[in-house]
Amino acid sequence: MSPASPKQDSATGGWIVLKFGGTSVSRRHRWDTIGRLAKKRAEETGARVLVVVSALSGVTNELTAIADGASDSAQRVQGLVQRHLDFVAELGLDAEAVLGARLAALRGLLDDPRAATRPLDWQAEVLGQGELLSSTLGAAYLRTQGLDMGWTDARDWLDALPPQANQSDWSRRLSVSCQWQADAAWHARFDAQPTRLLITQGFIARHPEGGTAILGRGGSDTSAAYFGALLGANRVEIWTDVPGMFSANPREVPDARLLNRLGYAEAQEITTTGAKVLHPRSIKPCRDSGVPMAILDTERPELPGTTIDRSAATVPGVKAISRRNGVVLVSVEDIGMWQQVGYLAEVFALFRKHGLSVDMIGTSQTNVTVSLDPSENLLSENVLAALATDLEKIGRVKVIVPCAAITLVGRGMRSLLHKLSEVFSSFGHERVHMISQSSNDLNLTFVIDEADADGLLPELHGALIDSGAMPVLEKEVFGPRWRELDGAVRPRPVPWWHRERPRLLQMAAAGTPRYVYHLPTVRARARALKAVAPVDQRYYAIKANSHPAILRALVDEGFGLECVSLGELRHVFASVPGLDPRRVLFTPSFAPMHEYEQGFALGVTVTVDNVEALRRWPELFRGRQVWLRIDLGHGDGHHQKVNTGGKDSKFGLSAQRVDEFVDAARALGTTITGLHAHLGSGVENAGHWRQMCDELAGFARRIGTVSTLDIGGGLPIPYSADDEPFDLDAWAASLAEVRAVHPAFGLVIEPGRYLVAECGVLLAHATQVIEKDGVLRVGLDAGMNALVRPALYDAWHDIVNLQRLDEAAEAMFDIVGPICESSDIFGRQRPLPAATAPGDVMLIADAGAYGHAMASTYNQRELPAEDVIDESAG
Repeated sequence: MSPASPKQDSATGGWIVLKFGGTSVSRRHRWDTIGRLAKKRAEETGARVLVVVSALSGVTNELTAIADGASDSAQRVQGLVQRHLDFVAELGLDAEAVLGARLAALRGLLDDPRAATRPLDWQAEVLGQGELLSSTLGAAYLRTQGLDMGWTDARDWLDALPPQANQSDWSRRLSVSCQWQADAAWHARFDAQPTRLLITQGFIARHPEGGTAILGRGGSDTSAAYFGALLGANRVEIWTDVPGMFSANPREVPDARLLNRLGYAEAQEITTTGAKVLHPRSIKPCRDSGVPMAILDTERPELPGTTIDRSAATVPGVKAISRRNGVVLVSVEDIGMWQQVGYLAEVFALFRKHGLSVDMIGTSQTNVTVSLDPSENLLSENVLAALATDLEKIGRVKVIVPCAAITLVGRGMRSLLHKLSEVFSSFGHERVHMISQSSNDLNLTFVIDEADADGLLPELHGALIDSGAMPVLEKEVFGPRWRELDGAVRPRPVPWWHRERPRLLQMAAAGTPRYVYHLPTVRARARALKAVAPVDQRYYAIKANSHPAILRALVDEGFGLECVSLGELRHVFASVPGLDPRRVLFTPSFAPMHEYEQGFALGVTVTVDNVEALRRWPELFRGRQVWLRIDLGHGDGHHQKVNTGGKDSKFGLSAQRVDEFVDAARALGTTITGLHAHLGSGVENAGHWRQMCDELAGFARRIGTVSTLDIGGGLPIPYSADDEPFDLDAWAASLAEVRAVHPAFGLVIEPGRYLVAECGVLLAHATQVIEKDGVLRVGLDAGMNALVRPALYDAWHDIVNLQRLDEAAEAMFDIVGPICESSDIFGRQRPLPAATAPGDVMLIADAGAYGHAMASTYNQRELPAEDVIDESAG
């Protein structure tokens, strides 16, 4: 049985409903899949199977144009006739026998006397033809394949509800709701149909006055749900072209996670706020009747998909982020509304008058603002103008369009607000018109200008994961990323420490905490960067890790060294005897004058980042050659504290003051030979460096003496199993494009983390294993004094029990240190073997950068020891 299959013991007898959309019924091989799936469900569960289908892909759009009175309706009808005839031929069927009557009915609708005035009942008949055609030819084809497949008209079973008060004429016929409860007579009549497999139509129902009624957008999903509720089905399966519901639109956010299982309420919120894979109207009938739902991939039926039911775990946290475009905001401002009884009732009565359904509401003492969702309203300039005219009688009206609604969905949103600071900061440069939090604590929505929403979802999705607000480690809820399912993930190599485990255990026996550095990994990273042809010079930022063996290895690989203090300058010359000063960069920030003096005396390249230094110490800089560090006004990075660009950053000369610096330098005879910008760390976007090069090149041409552009470092590494190695090939290609545009300038990089992070591990012994109020904690003899990154940046490091590396990691632990601080935590709820015990050797991975270099003796604890592994030197 495939993972997507319902369990035999919970689904014997009864009915299973399978729904297939337009793309799933438009090709012969897709119908073969439908047949296989229907037969398989019947055989493995003992249930009867009802297949609900949409029209062929694109057909409903053509029928809509015809129903709207398109001038070329006759040609459109003929095109539809020919398309279905061609498909019947592809299926090897007799066109006249299978579709003769159906196609005649389609042609006849143009000759119907109602066609001249296009009443809504006629439009409904037109719109319903697509599903009648597709279901008829599909049933005929599957019978030729040996399946016991019957056909039934959905209008004999789905009854539209009577019209509601103030419901528009359009929605009474073309966007109806249906009965979802059936009596025994209905059940007996439906069950009396002779075949075990049955096919019917989505999208259409019977109107109370007779004739066809249309369920509106997403009608086929909703039809399947109505059938599922009426039948009390074992399951309703929505088969589509994606493998389930995701934490974001995977076509916009490739790192979106498959949502394995959801409750009805969360699924309703996700679909209502923008997810297109399932229509929100389809959930209520299944929820009210307790029928489980599943979203599955027609092309990849072996994938588990998304299950929606009552037994889903109530895991707090953001499950999805979605975006809706085309949202309309209507704002009414009136100082007279303050404490006026019935004011809001008067406002909403006008929306009701115009048949408009309000989505979100925001109020203050003098303003009420509402949003209108275009998917639930027939919005037009005429409707909005008429609404505004009526609203102007009671207040000043402003209509804001087009807007986008960005919504976070999940349980316990109020309890997550403290984790959402990075999400809130992402909206800092956007124009936020409204913030709305649902009363059921399931969503938080930001309404912004639609143009500002482009490219925002990937950034927000990443921030949710990094902050822990999206609990992706909860495997019952979250599955693999879209890129994994799509085969587009570059796997992270097996870390070196797996094969060096025996030696690491031996080193740990000599005492912990202890850093161990693997020099072959350093050399491999260095050689990978040396292969990036567009880069002319490469320096290593030694602040990441200044161990002498690492410095010597990188110098041997042709790298220069970048220092930020006089202490680092002295250290590199002591560690690498005979080092040419021209291979050393000095990039201080707010350093005292004597450090600049010593830098010049040593003959290294000195970088300056403010004009005040030239004015305060003119004799120091007179006649010198310097590089200038510029703040380009924007930054990036994996955490706010490593973002080194923009007004709030202490680094670099403001781009607005470059001319001022150039004038001061020329007055001193100081020559600017290089420009430098480093705007953040852990930057994965190749466009970041391309933009930086373009901007620096613009300044370089204005200055006239610049020959070198230094674009800094900040290259990321894959800290977790979900991260991918940085795409050096794509980065190199983007830099090559820049070099082609700016060939006059040499290109310099100065990475730190990329070269050394993966080479280092921190070894520690477990000191205690404690349970407190249901939380298991492993204490280590290493604390935040040994590795401060988790406490400082909320940084992730993989943590394993090296002693029990071959045992299953099935228990969840917080991993903590011995420092007297609440932030002395290396990781929360990390999987480790249940047998983890005091004395076990623990390993914290990817700690070669900013580990020992930032260590301290806080609490009077000793600094960690350091060891080096170096075979393969050559």
